[in-house]
Formats: sequence, C-alpha cells, structure tokens
Amino acid sequence: MPHTALLDELAWRGLLFQHTEGAAAALAAGPVSGYIGFDPTATSLHVGNLVVVMGLVHLQRAGHRPIALVGGGTGMIGDPSGKRGERTLNSLEVVEENARALHKQLERFLDFTGERGARMLNNADWLMQLSAIGFLRDVGKHFSVNYMTAKDSVKSRLEEGISYTEFSYMLLQAYDFLELFRREGVTLQMGGADQWGNITAGIELIRRSAGGEAHGVTMPLMTNADGQKFGKSERGSVWLDPSLTSPYGFYQFWINTDDRDVGRHLRTFTLLEREEIEALDGAMSERPEKREAQQALAGDVTARVHGREAAALAAQVSRILFDRKADPRELGEDALRMLSGEIPFKRITPSKNGETLEAQSIPTISLLVETGLAKSNSDARRLLQQGAVTVNGRRLGAEESTVTREAELSGGYFLVRKGAREMALVKVDSRPAFLLLTRRAPAAPLRPPRPCCRNAVRA
Repeated sequence: MPHTALLDELAWRGLLFQHTEGAAAALAAGPVSGYIGFDPTATSLHVGNLVVVMGLVHLQRAGHRPIALVGGGTGMIGDPSGKRGERTLNSLEVVEENARALHKQLERFLDFTGERGARMLNNADWLMQLSAIGFLRDVGKHFSVNYMTAKDSVKSRLEEGISYTEFSYMLLQAYDFLELFRREGVTLQMGGADQWGNITAGIELIRRSAGGEAHGVTMPLMTNADGQKFGKSERGSVWLDPSLTSPYGFYQFWINTDDRDVGRHLRTFTLLEREEIEALDGAMSERPEKREAQQALAGDVTARVHGREAAALAAQVSRILFDRKADPRELGEDALRMLSGEIPFKRITPSKNGETLEAQSIPTISLLVETGLAKSNSDARRLLQQGAVTVNGRRLGAEESTVTREAELSGGYFLVRKGAREMALVKVDSRPAFLLLTRRAPAAPLRPPRPCCRNAVRA
C-alpha cells in the first residue's frame, strides 16, 4: 500500500473521524512514525479498544512505523476524556502488572520485525523521572488555563468538578508526544475521537517547545445500530484476555452481530479486502438467514486475538449448541473441553461401595438427574417416555435405561440434551473415587447463551 493510501484506507473502512490540516501531505511525503497510547487501567484490552488498535495495523500496512505506547506513567493518573467522574487511582504495582498484560496483547496485532517494525514503549520511562518544578517550567508554561478549559475532555467536567490531577492529564499526554518526537522522530499521534484535545495539545507543545511539525488522526467512537455503546454483551465487557472472556464467548459476541452492523464491523475489525467484504454484503442481503457475514467476522477476529485453532474450536462448539443437525461425534477432545466451560458440566466416576467399576454402560436416569436436566428419577423416566432425551446425538427410546461406553465421545464425554435447547456435558472417568464434581451444575440447567441482538444465532 503506498504511503498516500492510509487516509483513504481508513476512510472507506469507516475508521477516519478527523485529521489535522497537512496530515495527508505529511503521510504522502514518505514513511512516518506514529503512535497510539494505551493506559493500563485494566488487566486486559476490550473489543472497544480494537478500533484504535486497527488504526495502528493500517498505519503499518501503509508503510509507516507504528509505536504502541503503554501508559505506565499516565496510568497512575487516569484520562478524564469521556468520563463523568474521577477515576480510582491504581497502585504502582497494579499499573505495572496491567502494562505487562497489555504489552503481550498488542504484540498479536503488529509486526515487530524489520526496519519498519513496530515498537512498544512505556511512558513510565520518562514520566516517572519528572520533577514537579521541571514539569511546570518546561511544559505548563506553554498552556493557558483558558486553552485547557476549552477542551471537551475538561469542559464537560467543569460543572461536576475535576481534580487538578486529572486536569493535568492533557499536559502529560502532550509531553508524551514531545518525548516521542525527540526520542523516536514521531510526528503523528492517532487515537479515538475523544482524544482530539489531548492530541492537539501535544502538537502545540512540539511546535512551541521544539519548533517541530506534527499531526493527528482520530477514529470514531463505535456504537451499535441501536445506539448502544459498542463492546458490551449480556455478560458485560468483552475482553481480549481468555481468562476474562473465553474464546467461545468472544466468538459468540461477533456471531451475534446485528445484521445492520455486520458490514461496518467487517470493514473496521478485519483486514479482508474490499471485494470480499462487498461479496459478504451481498450475501447478507440475499441470504441473511445463513449469516455468512457474521461467520466471516467472528472467525477472522477470533483467530487474530486467540489463534486459528481456538477460532475453529469455537465455531465447532457454536454449531453443536445451536444446530440440531450437527453431529457431536465430530467433536474432538479439545472442542469438548471448551464446551465444558459453556454449559452445565459434571465429571463422574462409576462406583459401588467405594470400589471403582469398569462400567461398560452408564444409567441414563443418572445422567439426567446428576446434570440437573431432570429433577428426579421419575422426571427422568417421563422425559425418556416422551422421547425428549438425546445422548451424543442419538434420541433414546423409553426403555433405554443405559448408554454404553462404546457410544462415548472422544475423551469419555457424553453430551446430553433435553428437548431442543437444554443440554449438559458429562465426562465419565474410571479413577478410584466416589462421584466427583469439577463444576457444580446449577439447580436449573443452563440454556446456551442467548443472542445479544434481535437475530437468531447460527454457527
């Protein structure tokens, strides 16, 4: 991609909100170094952060050098932009731990090799060395209070109140830009639309303090078609850390994308080419029930964040949960292990009088009762008589009191389904023990997660 194409690429993908005058000419003149800052206020990035992350990705693809700046220093203060109240200040230890976690996540998106390889820096390296007197003399003197209170990030907080700590954040971010200009030759800062005031403050500081020229580019703040803030699900924020949002939950978030949003999200969050996205737009219009665009979106973003293997497993699990025609015998042990984290799960050991039995069959009634799919033995018998029970994809008859171990899935699993939607997973061991529980199933069986939008979920 030629250097002149960056702003055009961002524009057609819906990733361009505003830019400084002269930014296009500066980008066209040759490779530049540009940065985006990430304050480590949490242990993980969330999907809302991916908008600006993709900005760095496109910057690198256009032949420029991206720098991801982890705010180990500014994270001690907290950015007031877009916030109605004062942030809780974290300890130095928490900020350092969060910064290490963000460093690891950002490495998945950028190429750190070669002459134009990305760099990752931490502003704690210079901010933690600043003295109060030096900062006020060298930075504060360049900004009037009138200039600072005119910025949206400050102006929106004046009536409710803003501490001097957060009021000073703008100057700290401006100083970051100046330090990167001096240390790395950075002449471009990118960020969300709410960062425009902070970015232009840095441009002004570079002009006044170093006599240099710099530019800014911002990207829009994402909302869904219904006006809700992007990045939330029924379970809360959707995180990139798999311990906070499982790869399956992450995949489901994207699969559940509203038909009205999916084309925009394909442009924003994937690197698919224009022709492929336009083809998916066409499929969305002609065959919306197949959800081909949602599948492409979920697969691409999940593979980028969690790896191709995790994305493939998530797709398999999704199909098993929501497609009655899917054959659970096709699932490998890794997929079943992922499934065990999403539906009621029990691990059992067939035993009698404390002695392990190398059982060749498992009582069907036990499977139903122990997983909570049936309230009692009589309830379990009634379900069998009604033909409402399937085990590993096969519907059981009223007289089938056991299922054989020969029918088990890979790794000793049994997928038990009651009716169309309620299901549980059992893993049968042969280790010497009484009944073992790895996770207590709820009294009432859980249903698969419901879609977070108006569309039916399809794998």
